[in-house]
Amino acid sequence: MKFEPILEPATLIKRYKRFLADITLPDGTERTIHCANTGAMTGCAEAGNQVWYSTSDNPKRKYPNSWELSVTSKGHSICVNTARANQLAVEAIESGVIKELQGYDQLQTEVKYGNENSRIDILLNSKSKPKCYIEVKSVTLLDEEKEGQGYFPDAVTTRGQKHLRELSEMAQNGSRSVLLFTVLHSGIEKVSVAHHIDAKYSQLLKTAREQGVEVMCYKAELSHSEIKLVKAIEFIN
Repeated sequence: MKFEPILEPATLIKRYKRFLADITLPDGTERTIHCANTGAMTGCAEAGNQVWYSTSDNPKRKYPNSWELSVTSKGHSICVNTARANQLAVEAIESGVIKELQGYDQLQTEVKYGNENSRIDILLNSKSKPKCYIEVKSVTLLDEEKEGQGYFPDAVTTRGQKHLRELSEMAQNGSRSVLLFTVLHSGIEKVSVAHHIDAKYSQLLKTAREQGVEVMCYKAELSHSEIKLVKAIEFIN
């Protein structure tokens, strides 16, 4: 996924109200930008960090700029715009990067499914094999005390718990179900479920895997001009 035009740099002042952030531009001007990430953003939103933002040409937007990347004091790059995860997953499937998800005839997004009124991020269809339901999650939480160790979720997620129940249901009904972690933090080299943050999610994921849900982790290569998923990394229970 290429950024066109390429992102512009700034310095983070603060993030607030979950969806807003104040930044300082290189000329000293302050500006408020939109933040698409409603999570805890632990380690991703420290005052003084360099940030990179995009600009929308939609005249109806109150805040035309969107926060895309953070660069930490240790030099790690992080994509904080969670809306990018699904786009990157679709690109990686269509380009053949995610080899486990090849061989399907049709890719759909945001399809209604399940008994809890959910929408699956990606649905793959084929005339010769079962449907494949793919739920995409963005991983940006790095444990600074454990080299390369990333976690999901970064906060209690009742929505994520629902998604695991829905995936389990699809697997039990004979479809293929996949939980795809897109790792959008350059410092993360392995992923684990954050049982210390959301014990219920951890238990539901354990049950989901026992019922046939597959877990995949793919790491992104990040720059202010392009982001793309490039390689599989390990999921550690």
